[in-house]
Amino acid sequence: MPFTTRHSGQAAHAPGHTAGPGSQRIASVAFLPHLLVCVALISGLLAQPAFAQSTGLAAPAPSAQAAPTESEDPVARFLADRGLMPSKRPVSELAQHMRDTASDIASDLVLSAMNFLGVPYRRGGDSRETGFDCSGFTRHVFENSIGLILPRRAIEQANSPALMPVQQAELKPGDLVFFNTLRHTFSHVGIYIGDNKFIHSPRAGGQVRVEDMRQAYWQQRFDGARRAPAMSAQTSPSSRNN
Repeated sequence: MPFTTRHSGQAAHAPGHTAGPGSQRIASVAFLPHLLVCVALISGLLAQPAFAQSTGLAAPAPSAQAAPTESEDPVARFLADRGLMPSKRPVSELAQHMRDTASDIASDLVLSAMNFLGVPYRRGGDSRETGFDCSGFTRHVFENSIGLILPRRAIEQANSPALMPVQQAELKPGDLVFFNTLRHTFSHVGIYIGDNKFIHSPRAGGQVRVEDMRQAYWQQRFDGARRAPAMSAQTSPSSRNN
């Protein structure tokens, strides 16, 4: 005799198997909770906790309120919201770290550079009013903070005899950092501010912002660094305290 289950007047046949009359009742009873759940969900009468009890599924536990990871510093929130500083580390902490590790001249230079956060990129631009390209930005900051007039183009700045080469492991705030972003060396430049971060004017449509040099994109394109003699001539805070 063929095996038969009944649901809504339809029968399913499995040839070669037999079953007693109780099988039909068991199949119908087993399916009944699922049918009720579907009906209740459609009618909107079943709340989530009840659904979890009737189906035997654990309801998702309410997520505990996450501890705040963003800085309460409004300046840091402003920069993060606008994508000007991807790091969650507050600007105030970055500035303090820079003050602790930089010479007075380098500190002034970096703080001067950070005053231009958010200024839009413009090819050939070299002022807040016109916007900045990468080398226009570094040239403007160096000239107006320490009085050093850099060449106009990034590759010219990298090859300037007025600047000294620096190894990446020896970077200090105020150093120029160079990258290959246009398939030729020294095609992009920024200013190192400490804590593996640098500030630059990135590209068309972008704004002056802080980047993390540990990101793969920048690690793979790092070309070298240069330091102005005025930076190395001044004694660092740590050595002055010894």
